[in-house]
Amino acid sequence: MCKFHTSKPVYWCEKIRKIFMPGKVKYHSLSEKEKKKYLGEFYDMVSLLSDRREVKNFFKDLLTLSEVVMISRRIQIAKLLLQGSTYDEIREDLKVGSSTIGQVDRWLNNGFGGYKKVIKKHNEKSVNKSKTELIGDENTPLSLQNIKKRYPAHFLLLNILNKNK
Repeated sequence: MCKFHTSKPVYWCEKIRKIFMPGKVKYHSLSEKEKKKYLGEFYDMVSLLSDRREVKNFFKDLLTLSEVVMISRRIQIAKLLLQGSTYDEIREDLKVGSSTIGQVDRWLNNGFGGYKKVIKKHNEKSVNKSKTELIGDENTPLSLQNIKKRYPAHFLLLNILNKNK
């Protein structure tokens, strides 16, 4: 008997559940045409996003917080693997299983190059951003220009030399 409908047999509840609550769609049960359509539209929509704010809002609407965290951790695993960290170090640092690390490692080495390309771009942008923050302008806190403006006596000799150029 069904645990919810004590008078009905279990198979009856299963049939009703499948009709009204079909559950997850399995990727492998989709036709090739459906896969191409769904994935194509997804990639097209993501490519339409123009800035970080739009990307953030889109994924906040699309994914649960748990899904975002899972994807973010995969990216962190990929970064650590590219930096030369061992499976044990990554497992200890991020508290992830070796099978997850192995899957990311396979995608890194046998995938389409997406991880490597994005991580490389991100690293380059981070380096350029940190250089810009160091130099900055007078309005950027802790930038060299701002510090020179706030503490002119400390840079007196340097300021005199720069004015003579």
